[in-house]
Amino acid sequence: MGADAEVRVLGPVEVVGPDGPVPLAGSRQRALVAMLALGAGVPLGQDRLVDALWGDDPPRTAVKTLHSHVARVRQTLADSGLPDLLVTREPGYALALARTAVDAHRFDDQVGAARHRLAAGEHASAAAGFRAALALWRGDPLADAAPAGWAADEAARLREARLAATEDLWEAELALGRHTAAVGELDRLLVGRPGRERLVGLYMLALYRCGRHADALGAYQRLRTHLADELGVDPGPELQRRYTGILRRDPALDPAPPTVAGPAQVPAAVGHFTGRADALATLDELVGSPERRIAVLSGPAGIGKTALAVDWAHRVTGTFGAGQLFLDLRGHDPDTAMAPAEALGHLLRGLGVAGDRIPSDLADLTGLYRSLTHARPLLVMVDNAGDVDQVLPLVPATTAGFLLVTSRQRLAALGTHHAAAFVGLDVLSPGDGLALLRRVIGAARVAAEPDAAAEVVELCGGLPLALRIAAAKLAADPDQTIGRLAADLGTGDRLDELSVPGDSRSVRTVFASAYRALSPDAARLLRLLGTHPGPTFDAHLAGALAGADPRAGLAELAAAHLIVPTGDRYRFHDLIRLYAAECARRDEPDSPAERLLDWYLAVAHAANKVIGRARDRVTPALRYPPAALPFGDGHAEILAYLDGEHANMTPVVRHAVEHGHDTAAWQLTYLLTGFFEYRGQWSDRVELCRLGLAAAERLGDAFAAGLMYSTLGVACVELRRFDDALDHLRETLVRMRAVGDHRGQGVALNNMAVAYLGLRRFADAVDVAGEALEGHRANGHAVGVALALNNLGYAHAELGHTAVALAHLTEALDISRTLGNARLEAGVLNSIGQAHLYAGDLPAALDRFGRALAARRRIGDRRNEAETLHLLGLTHLRLDEPAAALEHLSAAEAISCDVGDEHFEAVVRNSLGAARLRNGDPAGAERDLRRALTLRTRVPDPHEEAAIRANLALISSPRP
Repeated sequence: MGADAEVRVLGPVEVVGPDGPVPLAGSRQRALVAMLALGAGVPLGQDRLVDALWGDDPPRTAVKTLHSHVARVRQTLADSGLPDLLVTREPGYALALARTAVDAHRFDDQVGAARHRLAAGEHASAAAGFRAALALWRGDPLADAAPAGWAADEAARLREARLAATEDLWEAELALGRHTAAVGELDRLLVGRPGRERLVGLYMLALYRCGRHADALGAYQRLRTHLADELGVDPGPELQRRYTGILRRDPALDPAPPTVAGPAQVPAAVGHFTGRADALATLDELVGSPERRIAVLSGPAGIGKTALAVDWAHRVTGTFGAGQLFLDLRGHDPDTAMAPAEALGHLLRGLGVAGDRIPSDLADLTGLYRSLTHARPLLVMVDNAGDVDQVLPLVPATTAGFLLVTSRQRLAALGTHHAAAFVGLDVLSPGDGLALLRRVIGAARVAAEPDAAAEVVELCGGLPLALRIAAAKLAADPDQTIGRLAADLGTGDRLDELSVPGDSRSVRTVFASAYRALSPDAARLLRLLGTHPGPTFDAHLAGALAGADPRAGLAELAAAHLIVPTGDRYRFHDLIRLYAAECARRDEPDSPAERLLDWYLAVAHAANKVIGRARDRVTPALRYPPAALPFGDGHAEILAYLDGEHANMTPVVRHAVEHGHDTAAWQLTYLLTGFFEYRGQWSDRVELCRLGLAAAERLGDAFAAGLMYSTLGVACVELRRFDDALDHLRETLVRMRAVGDHRGQGVALNNMAVAYLGLRRFADAVDVAGEALEGHRANGHAVGVALALNNLGYAHAELGHTAVALAHLTEALDISRTLGNARLEAGVLNSIGQAHLYAGDLPAALDRFGRALAARRRIGDRRNEAETLHLLGLTHLRLDEPAAALEHLSAAEAISCDVGDEHFEAVVRNSLGAARLRNGDPAGAERDLRRALTLRTRVPDPHEEAAIRANLALISSPRP
């Protein structure tokens, strides 16, 4: 229902439903949704929508195309769990959702409320309201919608509303005395708006209050010159009065003197604070909420929790008239952690209680604290809380006060006692990281070396502490280039580099404090996991490394933000991983590499026995076999688990090579081959095979090298690098002949046949497939016989020898069924379907393709599922059924994108273009064909390119 939807237009257009983001296709569909959302439930007529999508020059088929867009959006919404969102209402269409479900309307409402507070002189709460409203923005309004006509006017209105709210914000901030921060921000805003009078006025006031009298006058003169040159006018009377006041140093322009009604203990704000817009907006919203008056900022060491808390506390000084208390609980170190009684004593002294009047009993301390905080608008900020017991006694007595807590722990149990908000902090985005560098070392220096600056941000992992240290080193040495620092971080000991002489707070020291606070079991688990080379890991691997149940240790590490849960897996921050590996080298007596590799070998071997049963030439010898495997014996379950491990495969094999475990490296490469045959991603497999080949060659093992050359050749076939594939497969023959391995020779010949088929050298394919068939028959290798027969059948079908082809393929089908090899059976059925398609027997082709598709879906063979879907689409096209063709071809295209097969995507896009052309959609056809042509520049194929150009010619040809 519409109540479950949210529409965002303050940036790229997004619809979020119960199933997540809705995939809107094309700028006009996004513009359609955006305009209906901005209509706030009021239906828009066809004429208005046509103007919004095409402006003053709509195409002749605009209304029909609009209906098509509406139908597609409605179907997409329905597929995403929103069947009743887009409704037809006179005089047109509407979105059935509440005003508050659209970010632009929430923005307008929040800005309106903040302006009322600003007019009433409630500057702190007004500033908080403006910040919360502006945090809804994610970029330029309707950024990916290409609005036209009145829709473009609406986008302009939103941009103006954003700028006006920003001006209101800085008016409130200047009233709160934040003129230093205002100078930098207003200067940035004026870069693209030099003639904006209100901005200039605010900028002049901020400069004046910073003691920069001449700069303030200069800003006025620049505006005056700009207006005279552009418009031939002078600044308005209000700005002229401000200019005169600055000339006379009018006391009315001075900031209001601060009123301190209570303690003001919050430390000085961290310089150059950057980013954290979402977290700041959440805190701002909480200030106005009577229900939740506790916020916990949590995250790993060095993530900037205290910097954020302090910066926000300074922003809301005026909101808490009774003052601000600050206390460092030192909870990250058990030896120095402050007890609740000691913490209460510190806070009571901050509230003015004399030392001799402070009770010694915890109950009395708590009672006095509650009495003194009752009904007082007081901000209590406690830093570095270690656990909930440290925090509970410090909660203010009523909702007038606010408790802000920072901790490396999540402190989730606090929510069972009080209504608390929990804000987890992650690393800075690349954009915010670069912004921090600009603020510390200057925008010009970053602009001079943009690539090196981006590399520094990446090497710091977006960790604010690391970025501040890197920026401090650059600021201290103006002659050092950013590129030199990036090189030092990339090639040296990164943790050593991320320190500044004379500052004890290096990245290593803050990580060390978190490490020391761990239990022995969790500390050991952290060390072991730090040796894992991939980006993520799961509890099964953790248990294999630790040799014990890892759940308690993982929970402790996650609670301390030393690892990050992502679904049923975990990941490290890059720098924490480096520190964990350093601890392993220093504190772990035995290298866990063998346990790590045995785990992956066991998983790959067990998976291979199900999804690649014919690949049975490797049985690894394991020193540490796992007690249990993470999956059963179903194709879908196994492939789903390997999908989660995909990103780890190449790093793990590389790790094996680098640490001298060559046998594990090539065996693991061999055993993972089946996964890639199901899932594609052949570029990854090429890298894996090169690593496995290097390991086999270093061992001097001709048989292993032959297997690796064979797998590398197959990977190159899938990447359409047929000449490279043939070179590798000839090397396979050399190695296999040297060791007398006839089966290996037959496999190589079969794969050479596939390469020749890709090169359209069908006669050569027949020759080598025939040689493979002869060898496999002689050695009784049934799978090899079936594959050779399949290759022969495919080649003869291409040559037009349908009877010969079907004879070979029928025999191959019988063998695959006798073996119970579902994947092989599906492949042969697909080839039989192609033979019938080439011969013009379309019903028979549909039947075989349908069976092949069902089998491939049953075993999760997605890459080949796409091939069969494509052939089904072509068959329906031959039957003059373009709608059915489009359905199958669209599904094939989606899978080809998912598995990263650009060649096949180009093939399918060409067929889609032909189908759309047949279906009366020349614009859609041209889009697909142009995309196919673009892909062909990256994956050349002259035959396929000629087919694409032929279809493009049909679009441009005049119709009879």
